[in-house]
Amino acid sequence: MKVSLEDIGQDGNHLGNEAGMLYGEYLMLDKLLSAQRMLSAESSTPVHDEHLFIVTHQAYELWFKQIIYEVDSVRSLLDVEGLDESHTMEILKRLNRVVLILKLLVDQVMILETMTPLDFMDFRNYLRPASGFQSLQFRLLENKLGLKQALRVKYNQNYQTVFGDDPEAMEALHKSEQEPALLALIERWLERTPGLQAHGFNFWGKFQTAVNRTITEDIEVAMRETNENVRRHRLQDAENKREIYRSIFDPAVHDALRSRGERRLSHKALQGAIMITIYRDEPRFSQPHQLLTLLMDMDSLITKWRYNHVIMVQRMIGSQQLGTGGSSGYQYLRSTLSDRYKVFLDLFNLSTFLLPRSLIPPLDDSMKKSLNLMWGGNVWENGQSGENIQNGQNNTQNGQNNGQNDQNNDQKNGLNKL
Repeated sequence: MKVSLEDIGQDGNHLGNEAGMLYGEYLMLDKLLSAQRMLSAESSTPVHDEHLFIVTHQAYELWFKQIIYEVDSVRSLLDVEGLDESHTMEILKRLNRVVLILKLLVDQVMILETMTPLDFMDFRNYLRPASGFQSLQFRLLENKLGLKQALRVKYNQNYQTVFGDDPEAMEALHKSEQEPALLALIERWLERTPGLQAHGFNFWGKFQTAVNRTITEDIEVAMRETNENVRRHRLQDAENKREIYRSIFDPAVHDALRSRGERRLSHKALQGAIMITIYRDEPRFSQPHQLLTLLMDMDSLITKWRYNHVIMVQRMIGSQQLGTGGSSGYQYLRSTLSDRYKVFLDLFNLSTFLLPRSLIPPLDDSMKKSLNLMWGGNVWENGQSGENIQNGQNNTQNGQNNGQNDQNNDQKNGLNKL
């Protein structure tokens, strides 16, 4: 008698807890599924939609926990002097996971919107003084990403009022502010972009020359224009372009913008980000560009989540009522949609400074050779070690002839590869 594959698929033994923990035990579902306490059910009038409200926000907190777990792991991989190439794919994978989770959270708002304002009103009074503002994990996430206290709106700056009675929460918040945030680690990584040094490829010098040539050509074209209004417009456009580029070529202007909170990255890190964006078609800059894109995706999705939340709140309680936690409600939430809450703001503005492909300075052979070195190791753009470049000293260690440089000598003095 022939036995079909379908029949074989029905065979097998049921293993019980003698082999280990069962599904419910492993996931601790007894605790997880009994954590939905409906305050309305403790009164004489249970409200059906309160259960949805609780489950949705608990799901948010679980996903926040996973996002923090992934962000912490990426921070630890980046918190090194030279990024190991074997770690870059892991970083991209984990950040992409964060992006997918954030997409899920953005869409999750639609489930809450199945409640009507009257449905929400039936149990809203039970929430006081609870508020999403009191989410410790979301505040930790913002800190770990790199959102500065000074950039928060005034109502959003006071930890003590919300978490002052919880020493563990206060300790976690202070720790999240003291540790290197993802923004700071990305900044440090960008500052090591190969090709920025004036003694090597000198991307910044070449880039500035290309920009100045472009502006000069724009002015020459404008001056040949016979129509006065058009000529004046084109000359003004060229002057505006000059001022825009001056904000990145003049370190003092950049630092002034940074002090006002209009820029996030150091001047050198911004140079690295521009270089990666311009040369993103080069194989060795492809993964770094993917990383910058994922960081922007994260910022975009968090902004979209805030926006969806704002619109939902306006639909539920209007724009005049106070929030359950004491905030101005809709008005406060709307204030968090500004650029001040974008951690990686500079990356969004990189397109302002791009040049057409035909004007991009080509990579020379020395630079291409440097990019082929091991990812995360030292880069010698002219065949010399960082020690020899900086001090003009020849390495005689281990009897090396002709002043050959030890490429592993003092990694801090060499330019770390991306």
